[in-house]
Amino acid sequence: MGSTLAILLSLLLLMYLAYRGITVLLLAPVMAALAVLLSGDVGFLLPIYTNTFMTALSHYVLSFLPIFLLGALFGQLMADSGAANSIAQYLVRRLGHKHAIATVVAACAILTYGGVSLFVVAFAIYPIAKDLFRAADIPKRLVPASIALGSFTFTMTALPGTPSIQNALPIPYYGTNVFAAPGLGIIGSIIMAAGGLWWLQSRARKAAAAQEGYGEHPEDAVDADDEENEGLTIMPIALALLPLFLVIGVNALFTYGIFPGHDFSAMIEKFPSVNPKNAVGLWALIIALVVANASLVLMRLGRWHNLRESVNKGVFGFMLPLFNTASEVGYGAVIASLTGFVIIRDFVLNVTPGNPLVSEAIAMTTLAGITGSSSGGLSIALQTLGSTYLEMAHAAGISPELLHRVAVMSAGGLDTLPHCGAIITLLSICRLNHRQSYANIAMVTMVWPMMALVVVIALGTMFGSF
Repeated sequence: MGSTLAILLSLLLLMYLAYRGITVLLLAPVMAALAVLLSGDVGFLLPIYTNTFMTALSHYVLSFLPIFLLGALFGQLMADSGAANSIAQYLVRRLGHKHAIATVVAACAILTYGGVSLFVVAFAIYPIAKDLFRAADIPKRLVPASIALGSFTFTMTALPGTPSIQNALPIPYYGTNVFAAPGLGIIGSIIMAAGGLWWLQSRARKAAAAQEGYGEHPEDAVDADDEENEGLTIMPIALALLPLFLVIGVNALFTYGIFPGHDFSAMIEKFPSVNPKNAVGLWALIIALVVANASLVLMRLGRWHNLRESVNKGVFGFMLPLFNTASEVGYGAVIASLTGFVIIRDFVLNVTPGNPLVSEAIAMTTLAGITGSSSGGLSIALQTLGSTYLEMAHAAGISPELLHRVAVMSAGGLDTLPHCGAIITLLSICRLNHRQSYANIAMVTMVWPMMALVVVIALGTMFGSF
């Protein structure tokens, strides 16, 4: 029991201190050490750090470094080439300020589903969203929730084929791919998108009835982000969309066309430790991102303001997100090695003994909420319980694809609690605070995604994966 309390204390401190702005790179090893010390394993602290924490961290980096690197580079190239701005401006022209909320959600959804980083999307869309909401006289406090709905929900966890890191994480654990359970993913996406849009539109109507309007925001008068966006190149919409289609299309081509019929026997003979079944999902995503990045560079060849600077900025930008998440994975590995974790594990696994999907959902969303990160919580849960859930799923006749989709959607449930770094960053970009905007953010990023998750689990339990 003492070890269990030590784990819970370290988790609470991790959550609180992360909310206070201390980097997870430092917090994760320190909180892991605290849990070890309070559990009475003082003599094993150093080997636990070098052999457990660092081994788990390095394994995660080894597995997902190319996804983080290529994804960050792609987002930067989309922003600096003007492609992201072109797509946003096209939607504004087509939909206009009368559909301001839907326009912002659609722009964010298209960009994130195409592989552009959440933060790049937020920076690119905010100036456009601000002007749209002002023209439509919709309260500015709804801008962050609109961006969050299009960026942090269905395109991150539910839409089949989305290249988000969350959708890639279960692949090596479950032997799946990013298109896992496509039908259920689409159903979940519709619930999140429709429910979130209904909520935001209802808030806008209520504000209009109260004659609230856009509001007075002096900080909008001078905005450096506006100046940066005015200088962006405008690309033809077909060219701007092409890299996004390549991410999804090339991924699907290799996942369903090339790899299933490929003979890997020579590869296995030369690399006996490689299991193609668990690797082809990541390989397909890596190839797709390489092709999309190359297409962007070639399409704008001779027109880049400073291609070297864009590439360097994109590549350097992947390091902090990667090592933040890897550090959390190391923390999870240490926690899983402590005797007190057995009590927590057994409690979670026995919540619904006959349905591992519910147990998995509780574990994933709880850890995502505690860490304030969908990728961080999902990584810890998969590291500690992934193999157990796969065994339970096989025993219950549940496909790994369904397990994959439920895991990813669960991680997108409580991940946006107030201490979530992405939410803090989004509010900072929009120059608003929690009191002004967080309630609406919570509705579209937690309440509706959790409803969608319940429906997906119910349908998956009744009909299996589809």
